[in-house]
Amino acid sequence: MVVDTQLASFFTAGALIVIGIFAALFLDNLIKKVIGLAFIGDGVNLFIITIGYKPGGIVYIFLPDMTVSWFAQNASYPLPFALVLTSIVIGASTLAVMLGLIIILHKKHGTISASKILGE
Repeated sequence: MVVDTQLASFFTAGALIVIGIFAALFLDNLIKKVIGLAFIGDGVNLFIITIGYKPGGIVYIFLPDMTVSWFAQNASYPLPFALVLTSIVIGASTLAVMLGLIIILHKKHGTISASKILGE
């Protein structure tokens, strides 16, 4: 069951990345391109979380009744979760900036079509 869930998470992460690459490369609408880039980021975050998953792992909070050796063997890995949390904050900020740039491009060119903006 655990292996199936982890394998499904790997496939879902791969699907998100592939869909995001397709959207970023082949769609003409700038907002859809930005959504595709967000899909890529979400797929990478899911991949990192899936790699950091430890079956049977406990939350990495050391309580007074735990021994250090037992805690070290059973605690889940905190680094992937910290990396993904940082990535989510950076991704949200980057997404806001990209959408702001699209608003400026729309005001200047009157369209959000990448081919029309580059063709002018």
